Amino acid sequence: QVQLVESGGGLVQAGGSLRLSCAASGSIFSINAMNWYRQASGKQRELVAAITGIGSTNYADSVKGRFTISRDNAKNTVYLQMNSLKVEDTAVYYCYADIRRVGGPVVYGYWGQGTQVTVSS
Repeated sequence: QVQLVESGGGLVQAGGSLRLSCAASGSIFSINAMNWYRQASGKQRELVAAITGIGSTNYADSVKGRFTISRDNAKNTVYLQMNSLKVEDTAVYYCYADIRRVGGPVVYGYWGQGTQVTVSS
């Protein structure tokens, strides 16, 4: 069994910062891509930032220069540092990871439960 658990969401004023964490646990052999998505009320889920197993990163245009994704492979954890937050960043943030479990060659995609980020004006 594999589980992703997010933390770090909350309420912050515009211009402020938050740091999200997502820790993977269970029978993990290896983790490839680890991504952050978000879904605002009434909108589709969108990719915010992605990081490969070797640390290459990619960002949505709307967050470039403000958000930074990073990972600690020893802890099976991905982070999202969010600076200069805007009201339009308000959403539920989800982490996603491509994980190969112990004992098998197949890579499965796993989602966290989501954490609410609310940015007030």
